Amino acid sequence: MLQELDHSATPMGARLLRSWLLRPLCDRRQIEARQQVVGILLDGKCQVALARALKPMGDLERVLSRIALGSARPRDLARLGEALAGVGTVRATVPEAAGRLAELREAVREFPLECELLERALDMPLPATLRDGGVIAAGYDAELDELRALGGDVAEVLRELEERERQRSGLSALRTGYNRVHGFYLELPRSQAERAPTEYVRRQTLKHVERYITPELKALENKVLGSRSRSLARERLLYEELLERLREPLEGLQSLASALAELDVLAGLAAHAGRDGWCRPQFLEAGEGMELRAARHPVVEGALARGGAGQAFVPNDLQLGTERRMLIITGPNMGGKSTYMRQVALVALLAHIGSFVPAASARLPLLDRIFTRIGSADDLAGGRSTFMVEMTETAAILHSATERSLVLMDEIGRGTSTFDGLALAWAAARHLAEEIGAFTLFATHYFELTMLPAQCAGVANVHLRAVEHGDDIVFLYDLQEGPANRSYGLQVARLAGVPASVLSRARSKLAQLEEQAATLGVLKAQQDLFLHDDDSSTGAMVARAEAESDDASATAVLAELRELNLDDLTPREALEALYHLRRGLTDGAGE
Repeated sequence: MLQELDHSATPMGARLLRSWLLRPLCDRRQIEARQQVVGILLDGKCQVALARALKPMGDLERVLSRIALGSARPRDLARLGEALAGVGTVRATVPEAAGRLAELREAVREFPLECELLERALDMPLPATLRDGGVIAAGYDAELDELRALGGDVAEVLRELEERERQRSGLSALRTGYNRVHGFYLELPRSQAERAPTEYVRRQTLKHVERYITPELKALENKVLGSRSRSLARERLLYEELLERLREPLEGLQSLASALAELDVLAGLAAHAGRDGWCRPQFLEAGEGMELRAARHPVVEGALARGGAGQAFVPNDLQLGTERRMLIITGPNMGGKSTYMRQVALVALLAHIGSFVPAASARLPLLDRIFTRIGSADDLAGGRSTFMVEMTETAAILHSATERSLVLMDEIGRGTSTFDGLALAWAAARHLAEEIGAFTLFATHYFELTMLPAQCAGVANVHLRAVEHGDDIVFLYDLQEGPANRSYGLQVARLAGVPASVLSRARSKLAQLEEQAATLGVLKAQQDLFLHDDDSSTGAMVARAEAESDDASATAVLAELRELNLDDLTPREALEALYHLRRGLTDGAGE
């Protein structure tokens, strides 16, 4: 989401956007203040010009942090100078308006004294570090200029000294040199070393040459090298004084950086809203519900647009209120259930950072938190299975959610056996609906949960449509009222490339299981487990079976069914028991 939304011109704007997404607002006044700025920038079509003006600001926040800590490098000060020189352009681009935009425009003020100081003090282009010098410009400090002048003409002095010594000694091969270890020296080849004047003092012997020092050369060395070290020390002192002077207006500079970062984020949000046709959301009073018209998933929509295949995202609506707090979402695999849930959460998140949202219209309450239980992951290093992670997250939601929360629950209970998972999903959904009352989107493939609207107030069924065409399936991705009647698992498996022989066997097994379920009246049409508000599923099945069968064989089968302890049966034992009960019914009918 951050990558899709980030149109920041500066690093500090990108950091602020990330912070907003991680810490959305609950204060309606602050949210609407941001919305107002986005709207003004969008209406004035000035977001592009503002982004262009903000580009030279760079990472002003980080530069100021380094100045505050005394660790700023020379090129940091150069970036500060460039940023301060461009503040006037930014201010001229910000439209004059009331509210938050007026506050930001006021904070974007120029610092002419600091700008002039940096321009006068720094010698462009600057080196990466201070240790080699060349940072402070000529004319900024007279003492530094004098020290630099002492060592500035050393090459010419050495050349004159070399020529003079050649003429005096008659040694045509004599030359001068310098290295960091021995300093200045006079050098003679071995063939002329015996003719060296007596005042030459040997400094170093090499394979083919001898190196000497003279009192005049030593004096020059002390003068030049001393001035060089004193020059570097003076330059370091001046640099530290420059940092100290920049710390004086640091609070105002930091306010400038914060305002520039916020303008950067808001300009990026306005650019995105204008490009993709986003709307300004309205906030309702607590408990009034949540209404989205033609809402879209911003990341999926952006990916489809960049794909260039001409495929458009299918928008969907959402209607929640005091009488409709939970939606049980069913439909085929790959039909768009998770996408629909996530787009609702992203719309809510964007609205709570002050952004426009991807929808034709949006009316929603101020939420306290958004909870999600989506996807599958394990924590093997921590000793937690996929199902344990799922249950841990579910427990956190059930303990922490309130009636002002938005809760997304996707496929609860899929990590364990069918009956265990169904029971947990059913109980969690009822707790969210009856005890908490949060705005909840509950996606499931347990079609038994579609019976909840008949048992719990505030629960409704919706589904994502799909159409079969021969052996193929076409996903329509549009949300409809009411429950789905199939999951189309075999069709999706075929799309995934599962071998035809496996699909054929699966189709036969599915038909066999459906026939067994229909014969026993157990899980009839995969929807009747919780038809009665009775926590004892075995008792409900027995009651329905007794009402439908009067003969002795059926009574005997029911009696045997009562004795079964379903919780202790393995899947294989349960299947064998079903076959046994079926034979009992068949034998009784034959008699």
